Amino acid sequence: MAGDGGGRTAAHDMFDADVASKGLGIELVSAGDGAAVARMRVTAAMLNGHSIGHGGFVFLLADTAFALACNSHGPVTVAAGGEISFLRPVREGDLLEASATERVRHGRSGIYDVTVRRGDEVVAEFRGRSRMLRGGDPS
Repeated sequence: MAGDGGGRTAAHDMFDADVASKGLGIELVSAGDGAAVARMRVTAAMLNGHSIGHGGFVFLLADTAFALACNSHGPVTVAAGGEISFLRPVREGDLLEASATERVRHGRSGIYDVTVRRGDEVVAEFRGRSRMLRGGDPS
């Protein structure tokens, strides 16, 4: 994990327990103050029948950055919804970086935008809606 300059947050604790994201090689780059960055290298196991990156893996990377951003404040927060626009195909070996930014948080709800890049090139845009849980129990 690269340093995030802002210290450890609840998002770091959540990521430590995130078996799915870590199993795909996703790395937490930074998380704090409603923002987060995560990255993932596209592997051969992530390719679809057209030999390009399966959109579900790009979505999962964006969703992970979104989860890190909305949990950086501390209370347990989950996705209420999300949508993605795939702008360019990704290929085996590409290093993708997802940058999540809080747009608005009101009461227990929030909206976050995530940009997924390959270097300087934007490959996808994601918008997620979050909901803070009462009592902090995700079950």
